[in-house]
Amino acid sequence: MAKSSRQASKLSIVGAGAVGTSLAYAALIRGSANVISLYDIDKKKVDAEVRDLAHGTQFTSSVVMGGDDIGVVKDSSVVIITAGAKQKPGQTRLDLAATNAKIMEKMMPGLLKQAPDALYVLVTNPCDVLTVVAQKVSGLPSSQIFSTGTMLDTSRLRWLISKKANVTQRNVHTTIVGEHGDSEFPVWSSATISHVPIRDWTVSGKKVFTDDVLDQLAHEAAHAAYEVIEGKGATNYAIGLAGARLVEALLAPARTVLPLSSVLTNYYGVSEVALSLPTLVSSAGIERVVEIPMDPTEVSALHLSAEQLRASLAQLGY
Repeated sequence: MAKSSRQASKLSIVGAGAVGTSLAYAALIRGSANVISLYDIDKKKVDAEVRDLAHGTQFTSSVVMGGDDIGVVKDSSVVIITAGAKQKPGQTRLDLAATNAKIMEKMMPGLLKQAPDALYVLVTNPCDVLTVVAQKVSGLPSSQIFSTGTMLDTSRLRWLISKKANVTQRNVHTTIVGEHGDSEFPVWSSATISHVPIRDWTVSGKKVFTDDVLDQLAHEAAHAAYEVIEGKGATNYAIGLAGARLVEALLAPARTVLPLSSVLTNYYGVSEVALSLPTLVSSAGIERVVEIPMDPTEVSALHLSAEQLRASLAQLGY
């Protein structure tokens, strides 16, 4: 993939709503990119958000810009798309599919004109469905257009496990795969705390993570967003931090493995749908999807997740 027109370390965020502005704020504080650009069609809103962020740049290493002219994304290194209809309380991510697919179809050609060599990251839900839509509309390879997928879901699960085991999150090694939604699931067969298989972790000689506990933790992680949306109307801070961390991985020459959603080709027999799996990324985008060991139950769950997304895509004509 040619990168001659990509400006060094420029992040553009499409959408100045709760998620987009939280991502911009997190990236600004972390210094995720040299230039952070915020684009939205609502001029009054985006101008106010850019000004508010810019007022704090005395205390950061990044430059902030933006506006309602799509030209503000020109020559971006990474473009993160957060724009779209917002998930309402009680609404599943797949319920959003039709509305946000139309938005994606309209948006992608204009973005590509400004930043044809950027790495494109979808945050707008349902991100797995929209990743397929965006790839087909754009014609980009799966290495260049993908979504945050279960990156945040995995962080939620590791936080829950760390609390239960009373260890730091860096000692928890597990991943949620599949749909970023109700059919996602943890790969418990390879999950560990430090080097100890999670099912063998004990406190005072008693195993902590029984099958019932694991089922409860998986359910809590998968449904955490619904509870937050019910309480405050949106999830924004944690996905902002996750997005900022992903930007750093995408701007680095070193390679990082993160659970991201991309269009698959014969992964355990799954093709032509986007699902989250451990993915090797760098400044070249997705280098490869890592094939991890799964037991037969997990492989079946992956296929079930794929079928649900395939059905949703079929309803949209994809």
